[in-house]
Amino acid sequence: MAKLFGTDPSFYPSARSAMEAPREKLAYVALLQPDSIGVIDLDPSSNTYGKMVYKLDLPGVGDDELHHFGWNACSSALCPTAFHPQLERRYLVLPGIRSSRIYIADTKPDPRKPKIIRTIEPEEIKKRTGYSRLHTVHCGPEGIFISALGSGEGDGGPGGIFLLDHFNFNVLGAWEMDRGLSILLMIFGGILPMMLRFLANGQHLISLRMA
Repeated sequence: MAKLFGTDPSFYPSARSAMEAPREKLAYVALLQPDSIGVIDLDPSSNTYGKMVYKLDLPGVGDDELHHFGWNACSSALCPTAFHPQLERRYLVLPGIRSSRIYIADTKPDPRKPKIIRTIEPEEIKKRTGYSRLHTVHCGPEGIFISALGSGEGDGGPGGIFLLDHFNFNVLGAWEMDRGLSILLMIFGGILPMMLRFLANGQHLISLRMA
């Protein structure tokens, strides 16, 4: 399908095709103290194999605390109900769990030297979603899903999930149609079970929302 529509070659229509694909040549890893992204060479034929070849320092004041981060797009772009052949796996979405800030890093034109192209401040996220304490990034067919562990009011209220536009990274708003599910989960076992299910299987939560 990727060849047919000219989509990003790293989008795979099946798990088998993903396993048969060429190995990744670079890894991006979160570093702390200070917050930064390390670029690791994974190419066995390279003279820098296994070494960190670049470090991208985040422009914050050291209060971000990188946790889970991810790509702006993935194989979900091939979803037949939300097909986006023009997307490419290019941008790293880097949320800070302490700061509730999001950095967008462009891995092109040089994947070894990603650059920060946008910063989404916590005030904007709070205003448009009501959430804070950002935890997990999950690329999806309708946007970039980001889970949050807390409310934006600092009142101990439940977190939830919100969406970023995967083309321009604008904050689209809360993903849930209502807050009932999050509140019930907080009362009966906490918000964490919902976040763990989101991390393990984002598509399950998408089907929950549609139901």
